[in-house]
This record gives sequence, structure tokens and C-alpha cells, in this order.
Amino acid sequence: MPDSMEVSMSDATRLFCLRIALVVFGLITVFAVYPLYVLWPSGWAWGHGHSHYIYMIIGIYATLGVFLLLAVKNPDAHRSLIWFTVWSSVVHGGIMAYQAFTDPMEHGHLFGDVPALFLIAIVLAALMRRPKPAL
Repeated sequence: MPDSMEVSMSDATRLFCLRIALVVFGLITVFAVYPLYVLWPSGWAWGHGHSHYIYMIIGIYATLGVFLLLAVKNPDAHRSLIWFTVWSSVVHGGIMAYQAFTDPMEHGHLFGDVPALFLIAIVLAALMRRPKPAL
């Protein structure tokens, strides 16, 4: 079998794990953001008192989650979406980490949504297949 047609067991395992991660993160972003906001506000709700932002965040993340679930069937065809998820999670998590460090009222986020975003970024980045170098 030619090299370009071979799929090693590690590639198959990586793809399987990537698909599981896409399902898990997709379902979490579709169904868990609002319950986490309600059940653990110190780790998931920014600001104090009533805010309209949570519905915008839920809308954005639920939409992203649906597209992550759609990417499960063929992750290679959705590489840009997956990399967008990685880098937007790093940027969003970084901004939130800075804000949580500098605002004592938001320290709880350092144990809630901030590490969650970094976890998503790390797992998806680690599981993405790198293009093979041209020989």
C-alpha cells in the first residue's frame, strides 16, 4: 500500500479521540453553559446583578457547539472551525484570566470557565492531525 494511503493505528486512535472530544465539547457548549451559569455563578457568571451578556454568550457557544457536532463526521473537512475553536478559546480564556486576576470579585472564574476554555483549546489542538511534510 502506498504511503499516502496508509493510516497508522495512532492516526486512527487520534481521529477517534478527536471525534469524542468534538462530541463532548459540542454537547457541553450546547447544553451546559446556562446550567453552569445558574448552578455555579462564581465560576461562570461575569459581573454582578442582572446582565444581558449571558444570553449572547449562550447563543454564540450553542451555535459553535452545533457546528462542532457537525464536524464529528469529517473533522479534516472542518479543520478551520476546529482551529478557530482552539484559538478563540485561548484568546477568550486569556482575556478572562487577566480580568479574573485583576478583579477580586471575579477570582472564582480561575476555577470555572477560564480553565474550561484552556482545556478545550489544549485537547483539540493536541488531537488535530498535522499535515505531513512534503518530501
